[in-house]
Amino acid sequence: MNTAAKRKTSLTLNADSLDAAREYGVNVSAVADKALEQAVAKARHQKWLEENADAFAAQAIWHENNDHPLADIMTGPAGETWNP
Repeated sequence: MNTAAKRKTSLTLNADSLDAAREYGVNVSAVADKALEQAVAKARHQKWLEENADAFAAQAIWHENNDHPLADIMTGPAGETWNP
């Protein structure tokens, strides 16, 4: 259950889409709230990737130079080093 505080706002929406939503009983507020939640999550993730790009690049370089510390056990179930 989402108990976050609600706040009224004003939106400008495509009239045909809004009319169709009303005709079919679509909860426009719920749809807008979910779409906004998803857009914020995507923006937050993108910002995190950008903020950490240098660290990812440094890690990739380190792995290129030193291999992965667990490379000898990073195989699939059919691999030679797999011990279930």
